[in-house]
Amino acid sequence: MSPARAAILAPEGLTLSARETAFFREADPWGFIVFARNLATAAQIRKLTDDLRQSVGRDAPVLIDQEGGRVQRLRPPLARDWPPPLDHVAAAGPRAARVMALRYRIIAAELIELGIDCNCAPMLDIARAQTHEFLRNRCYGSSVAQVASIGHAVAGGLMDGGVLPVIKHIPGHGRALFDSHLDLPRIDTPAAELETVDFAPFKALAELPMGMTAHLVFEAFDPLPATISPVMIGKIRDEIGFEGLLMTDDISMQALSGTVAERSAASLAAGCDVVLHCNGDMAEMEDVAAACGSLTLHGARRAASALGSRHHPRPVDIDALTAELEALMTDRLDG
Repeated sequence: MSPARAAILAPEGLTLSARETAFFREADPWGFIVFARNLATAAQIRKLTDDLRQSVGRDAPVLIDQEGGRVQRLRPPLARDWPPPLDHVAAAGPRAARVMALRYRIIAAELIELGIDCNCAPMLDIARAQTHEFLRNRCYGSSVAQVASIGHAVAGGLMDGGVLPVIKHIPGHGRALFDSHLDLPRIDTPAAELETVDFAPFKALAELPMGMTAHLVFEAFDPLPATISPVMIGKIRDEIGFEGLLMTDDISMQALSGTVAERSAASLAAGCDVVLHCNGDMAEMEDVAAACGSLTLHGARRAASALGSRHHPRPVDIDALTAELEALMTDRLDG
């Protein structure tokens, strides 16, 4: 059996059209990602995730961005609402790691019930006063130690719930002054500071199974954006030590230039394993699929290792976890 295609693709709407089903069957993407446009009711989501997997004939991963706060694809009544991560961490104070572990264990339970088994978290970017607003309150803190500690807690909560984490945005997005959905941020920070600060939380969690790149230029190393830079992918592998499956951030974001096919080819040539394409546009997906080809030998090994770390959720009383979380936050506020 040949390896799956080196792509993660997204459906356009609430159900798969006949054209989408046929395309996914032929293209055989390694995985899928879903967004708010794909999510209406629990029964509909379960059918969609089942249909996505059936289209490729295997238990393909289904991803989502369920951080809480602004980046939360599932909303009540499908899932509970959460404050932005940075706000939740600040409110929890010294209890933040436990609070965030509980939060993401609860999120994992909500996701796995719907057939979603990968969450694009933890986010290991370090918050700064100048961090662009699209990113800042999604961060966990402003120090390496805090971000790494809470990142471990987030990843543990997800994995205990049977959901694979995806660390992002490797090797660090916190210094960006622009929204990479719209523009290409350029970072002129000296190499030594980047290596000891921005890259450090990713190094601390380098054992996790999957990671997502940052669409940023790190001028100390290379004029190319990290996603399409062999130099930066080399640093991710060799210096940060990340050996897991490396996916691009959404290849259709405007930080990158050229066609989606050109971007896809460049990212794979640079050393990414899988191209992530999110907008569900059929013409673009066809171009991405044509540019990607099958997973490489190394990519297939990393993909198998990532999926091999999936397991059934550990038994837990979600009501008890919710009560503990509420007690921790109430005690903190009362104190």
